[in-house]
Amino acid sequence: MFTNNKIARAVKFACAVGAASTISFSNLALAQTPDGEVVERISITGSSIKRTDMEGSLPVTTLTQEDIAKSGVTSIPDLIAQIPAMQGFQTPSQSVGGGGGGISTASIRGLGGEYTLVLLNGRRLASADSGGSIDVNSIPLSAIERVDVLTDGASAIYGADAIAGVINFILKSDIQETTVSARYDAPQESGGDNFSLSLTTGYGDVSSDGFNVFLSVSHEDQTQLASREREFAKTGFIPFTHNGDDLMFVASSSNAIPGNARVRFLDPNNQDRNGDGVVNSRDTYSYQFNPFAAANNGCGPNNVPSQAATATVLTDRCVFDFTSTLEIYPESTRDNVILGGLVSLGESAEAYATINYSKFEQIARIAPYPTGTFTIPTTSPLVQTEVLPFLPNGVDFTQTDGSVLNFTGDEILANIFDVAGAWRALPGGNRTNEFSTDSLWTNFGVRGEFGDISYDVSLTHSSVDRDDTILTGYPITSLFIPLVSSGEVNVFAQPSDLTDEERSAISGTIFNGLDTKTETELTVLEAKFSAPVFELPAGEVYLAGGFDYRDMSYKRPTSAANQQAVILFTRPDPEFDLSRETFGAYLEAAVPVTENLEVTGAVRYDEISDIAATSVLWTDPDGDGVNTGATQSGTSGIDMDDVTYKVSLAYRPTDEWLIRASNATGVKAPTMRQIAEPRIPFGVTGNTYDCPFTGSDPLAAFCLAPSSQYDVVRQGNEFLEPEESEQFSVGAVYDDGDFNFSVDYWKLELTNQVLPATEGQIFGNPEQFRELFTTQVNPGTGDQELAMITASVNVGKANIEGIDYTFGFTNELGSASLLTTVSGTYMIESNYLRAGTGTGDVAAVFDTSLGRKGPDDAVVFNNRVRIVNELEHGNFSHSVAINYQSGWTDENFAGGDSSIRLASDLNTFYAGGVQLQVPSYTTVDYVTRFNYNDHLSASFGINNLFDKQPPLALGENGGHQEGFDPRYFDVFGRTAYFSVDYTF
Repeated sequence: MFTNNKIARAVKFACAVGAASTISFSNLALAQTPDGEVVERISITGSSIKRTDMEGSLPVTTLTQEDIAKSGVTSIPDLIAQIPAMQGFQTPSQSVGGGGGGISTASIRGLGGEYTLVLLNGRRLASADSGGSIDVNSIPLSAIERVDVLTDGASAIYGADAIAGVINFILKSDIQETTVSARYDAPQESGGDNFSLSLTTGYGDVSSDGFNVFLSVSHEDQTQLASREREFAKTGFIPFTHNGDDLMFVASSSNAIPGNARVRFLDPNNQDRNGDGVVNSRDTYSYQFNPFAAANNGCGPNNVPSQAATATVLTDRCVFDFTSTLEIYPESTRDNVILGGLVSLGESAEAYATINYSKFEQIARIAPYPTGTFTIPTTSPLVQTEVLPFLPNGVDFTQTDGSVLNFTGDEILANIFDVAGAWRALPGGNRTNEFSTDSLWTNFGVRGEFGDISYDVSLTHSSVDRDDTILTGYPITSLFIPLVSSGEVNVFAQPSDLTDEERSAISGTIFNGLDTKTETELTVLEAKFSAPVFELPAGEVYLAGGFDYRDMSYKRPTSAANQQAVILFTRPDPEFDLSRETFGAYLEAAVPVTENLEVTGAVRYDEISDIAATSVLWTDPDGDGVNTGATQSGTSGIDMDDVTYKVSLAYRPTDEWLIRASNATGVKAPTMRQIAEPRIPFGVTGNTYDCPFTGSDPLAAFCLAPSSQYDVVRQGNEFLEPEESEQFSVGAVYDDGDFNFSVDYWKLELTNQVLPATEGQIFGNPEQFRELFTTQVNPGTGDQELAMITASVNVGKANIEGIDYTFGFTNELGSASLLTTVSGTYMIESNYLRAGTGTGDVAAVFDTSLGRKGPDDAVVFNNRVRIVNELEHGNFSHSVAINYQSGWTDENFAGGDSSIRLASDLNTFYAGGVQLQVPSYTTVDYVTRFNYNDHLSASFGINNLFDKQPPLALGENGGHQEGFDPRYFDVFGRTAYFSVDYTF
């Protein structure tokens, strides 16, 4: 048996190195020694066993309230970003044009949020989508007691989606005092201020009164940061030097302001050019130019020239710097209320309840609406005065055989097929979406002791309702297209030259109201037990087990405006309702083989039902705007079941050393949407692409002009199978009181991984992915246009390998003490099988984002390190934190890419090719905390003390920002904050 000294040393050891941490301490979870001593049984994150020894074989890092206070963060997403093992999570910046939808996630190992299990008080939360990632915006930072991060697979205990690990947020409870906290953050430069206020209070003491009720209320207000407020973000036209050449990176849009014009005309000698017996738009030649530039010998402000040519299309347009109009960090408000209580049920049991309600609202603004191409009557005064007078005297089209077709200005005028404009609706304001999320999490249960058996039975219900509301900036098709097509608004003029009447007319066509909703629910009934079952010569054998039943649903109703597709270029989203059930049961045992060696094993069985699916598909065969689609109901996918296991060992050769290792398997079912989602509009491609098909291919006729973005639609794949994983880890922990360290090597292999083919792969290999192309009608022109389908497939396998480490040491400096902690993750390997390879005669190709911008447009850093130095003396504590991440290889821009141009001549594309090396990035945070007395304390801190700016990085970055990657770098700059806490 264990003495109190042994327990004390175990607690000290575990806290010092992060080797283990607790889910809960309960005065009910008690064990008694033969001498009558009472010691606590403790439950460890990642294990279901309650025991009297904290020294475990699991690599768990704990962040306490004090750690969080010294971190300088204001929210859970910010806290996650500081943990070295976290990579691949979704950030607030991705809601600015990147499809983030107001969601922030946690992700261990760079696998993505769907592989990291997020728990609240050890219980599950409703997913942000249909069974994948959890939106951590619903978790209030001010109410957190501590955070446990398990960087090891735990599917054998928790079930699916714990492949990469677990992050467990533990809420404060059993509170007897009242604490009021306030904080204000102000960046040195304008924009991005943050204010937060919280109150926690409680009444009753479980140990003496038999009950406790507690309440936590918090509010946070984050203001937006506009691109114009930071030098590194204010423009998408970015000068830089490469290999001694002065270049310009141009992130732009042909939907410009002043607008571009397109004049299509027929060949006077061969009007039925393609010989199909019909004279239509496919027989035309197209000349695209900017009338303002033609009249003024240059493009307007925030525009640069862009030229391109094919055998039938000649462009001499201006392209618009959309970056100048957007924001780089969205504004948000967060309100949380937590109400909980504990009630003693005699000496051996207690009932508990917690209710967490959160409302998170985020407003994201991106560039004003791109109109696409809309026709304007040739006879309109606008065309007669702003377009036709500026046509050139002649244009030449070079054919594929080298011959040149010349058309004179008179020939163009005499054979005009149509005239169109492409504009940026700046007078309608930025496209502005409000993502409003209401989250409710309730947990009720009873736990206690029955003899030596600890038990816990609980019911959890969690729901997330998310509204996407359009505030402004989106034109209504039926009002906007007739207005701009009539020529009543001069789309070829500078914005400053538009009249008040023209501005007012545009404003009158802008939509405001609800667009879409998502509703997810999760109900979990679970029970678990833990007990010492018998004693071996080396110690007691512990056995634990339990079951959980989960009922999940995902609903996506849409607004009437969405169903009627009132917004320009939009299509109705199908409404659908998906649900599934899962059941899991597990056993876990801890066996002391010798006095110094313990082996723990767990096995779990999971059964996952097929998906009950109901959808209402939008069909309008006669084009009258009336939905004739019927409700479709049925099931999708197949029943899935699997058995997973985990074996781990802990060897303690001395009191100072712990050697640990584990081997485990895991399983993850595809999400309901990945399997059963009907075809749904999904925006446009992130990059522009030339036509992927040759002239002889039937799909080539539906391609757009050179280097265009294409519509994207998304759909499920009912043939998906579960992903499976196997992982291994081995590590060592040492602690002699003044110095400690832990080092863990780990390796994870995924098979049957579910991934979509990337747009780059689809457009780069159009024959291989031909089934992922379709056509859709452009609502603005009525033309059929090429579109891309994104759907998930079981692509094969992924290999992820690395080392986690922590070092800590204490120096006594007279009346002060200095504690230094170094924690980091070194990624050795991170790759995944490319979709469409490794099957049949196609050789396996592995892609990677490790140390480079990968095909998934993401980066996995080789090194992430955090060094914290804490100096304490008297009533003061000072903390300096150093955050480091390694450099990486940026996206490759081949020679001739339209994004890279000569700075001296923006019409000339750079022939040399560019691939930047993005340097490593280090920031320093500082905070001083003064504890005036037991009731009052205050902190002053500076984040990013040396005002480190994001380095230059080009290409796709998960949003609309350009020239840097906001997912990986601090966009606020040097930021000072002050906080105060008062307890009574």
